[in-house]
Amino acid sequence: MPNQIFVNLPTTDLERSKTFFTALGWRIEPQFTDENAACVVINDSMFLMMLTPAFFATFTDKAIADPQTVLQVETAFGEDSREAVDALADRAVAAGGREPRPAQDAGFMYSRSFDDPDGNLFSAVWMDPNGMPPA
Repeated sequence: MPNQIFVNLPTTDLERSKTFFTALGWRIEPQFTDENAACVVINDSMFLMMLTPAFFATFTDKAIADPQTVLQVETAFGEDSREAVDALADRAVAAGGREPRPAQDAGFMYSRSFDDPDGNLFSAVWMDPNGMPPA
């Protein structure tokens, strides 16, 4: 079973990405960061690799989507509470991100989404498994 996740995403401005993600409370791992990529450490098992488009293109023969106009993936993070969801989304917006839609509240599940400055979509989600409707 996998024990870590590395999400590779494009950025047109590596320094701006590093500033944005550190404002969320995450850190940059210098050992895996250079002029082409930044390793953003979310926790001990989750990482973002923010890659310049030219460097990202070396990993695939497919076209690299422009996240400002095309959604390829939404990266969602499970949070421990509704307050933690709000805190992460609020930090993202304060750091220059954009909240593309209002919070989604289903009672047992609460989420807020945000775009980073490049347009990559993220969401923070809290769910109460005891409050889920029956299957």
